[in-house]
Amino acid sequence: MGQFLTERAFVGVVATLIVLGLFVFLCRPRKSGTVHDAVLDTVQRLSKAAPELRNGLTEHAADQATTHLREMLKCVAVGLSDREGRLLSWDGSANEHYADLEELIFETVREGHRAHVQHENLQCRRRGSCPMRTAVIVPLLVDGQVEGALVVVGGVDSKRMIRAADEVARFLTIQLELAKLDESKQQLAQAELRALRAQISPHFIYNTLNTISSLIRTDPEQSRELLQDFAAFTRYSFRSNGMYATLADELGNIDRYLTIECARYGDRLSVRLRIAPEVQGVVVPFLVLQPLVENAVRHGIAKKPGGGTVSVFAHDNGHEALIIVEDDGVGMDADRLFEDLRDAHKSGSHVGVGNINHRMRQTFGEEYALMVETAPGAGMKITLRVPKYFPGVRPDLPNYGNDADDREEAESPNGHLPPP
Repeated sequence: MGQFLTERAFVGVVATLIVLGLFVFLCRPRKSGTVHDAVLDTVQRLSKAAPELRNGLTEHAADQATTHLREMLKCVAVGLSDREGRLLSWDGSANEHYADLEELIFETVREGHRAHVQHENLQCRRRGSCPMRTAVIVPLLVDGQVEGALVVVGGVDSKRMIRAADEVARFLTIQLELAKLDESKQQLAQAELRALRAQISPHFIYNTLNTISSLIRTDPEQSRELLQDFAAFTRYSFRSNGMYATLADELGNIDRYLTIECARYGDRLSVRLRIAPEVQGVVVPFLVLQPLVENAVRHGIAKKPGGGTVSVFAHDNGHEALIIVEDDGVGMDADRLFEDLRDAHKSGSHVGVGNINHRMRQTFGEEYALMVETAPGAGMKITLRVPKYFPGVRPDLPNYGNDADDREEAESPNGHLPPP
């Protein structure tokens, strides 16, 4: 599925191997319980400790993780610090010895090396009754950078506890690496959205305002309606958050775009829309259709003498929705199109279509790449297959601005913008 999936798959394999290593290491036969019970307990503890760390090493994530890690390791205490050595969470006893460990924690995150201290080398007022016998501090290294430190305080001084601390630190590091990948993926997705917005042609904006201006005297009512459509179109396209939207919202924006273009091209542009009601709630990447429709109008119909028709269809296809954007315009050589799509980031040709293709594959998998059919003089047909449900893909509540009117519009119950 591209670089992110490759990295994610590799990290997932490493995490699995670490878990298996922890099973072998921690789940030996004990007097109380079987190996299977110990394995089950280890799996449950790790599964509870990991999820919050996928959002990064925060105080909340550390609080969630330390409790489960201490119970899994059967140790005196577990602590987690941030990259500055500041304690985020401490679960267990021997709290009075944190001050003794503080300098070692700072040194660990500064130098990136594990530290090991024995209780007998510390000042302690209750030497005979203190539960602590040793402490291990392990740096959490992500891409060569220290993101924090794991502190394990044990009731016995043994090599086994040191090894356990190392393995748990490796597992935590995997979760933080996955968090980094998720963050990078979000940043890339935001950059792609900015690129799509930049692709909204300045010529389209200029021509729209020119069309509205020319209608003010001849048909003021139509010019007012077009101005409302244009305002709603730009407000939706440039909303400040949200990676996903419902198909109904995307189609609403397409309807506004085509209304504006029909006013400009007149009889040279015809539009066909046929949408099955049952697929309107399907969730798609934000701005997934507008670049495809704009491509059909600008590169298909506008260049054809006499104009033509742009069609948008959405059908129910079992566990998927089938979306088709088609035009009967000038078309192009298929081999040249695929070459342009492959080198779109270099040549600037068909950047919008290439962007959509990449986002579909990145979001849903390689099998959901765009299907393009075209030939010179035969128009172009682009088909998208969208799963009706996909984990982690949910419509976002759009944020159109900060004033009260914008908030009221963003929260409108039918999900569509009223006229401004």
